[in-house]
Amino acid sequence: MRTITSFALAAVAGIAMAAAPMAQAQISLSIGVEPACPYGYYDYAPYRCSPYGYYGPQYFNGGAFIGVGPWFHGANEFHGTVNNRLDPKHGYKGAMPNVGDKAAPPAKARAFKGNEERDGRGNVTGGKGNKR
Repeated sequence: MRTITSFALAAVAGIAMAAAPMAQAQISLSIGVEPACPYGYYDYAPYRCSPYGYYGPQYFNGGAFIGVGPWFHGANEFHGTVNNRLDPKHGYKGAMPNVGDKAAPPAKARAFKGNEERDGRGNVTGGKGNKR
């Protein structure tokens, strides 16, 4: 009798599991395309456009932005200077360009004054100019 009861319970459990809707597990990682920003974009999510003067000349090649973050396509040993005073994480609340805006430097283009050196992936490096 015990065997029949155990078998019946196993059959009921099997039918219940077969009738239950299957949950679909989905894992996806999508970075998308790099933002089309006139002066580059911050090297951390959500990768908003950065203002004129945030990145130093090392981040540009022939006037084109090399890139940072997950889209970085420079050398592994790359490092460049940024002016982190133009970073919202450091209190910047000034004008910000939008994705798709065209570059239009101020009438009196100021000389770049970086205060932090980074690799192309947002990590602060030990280079000169690091002031936190």
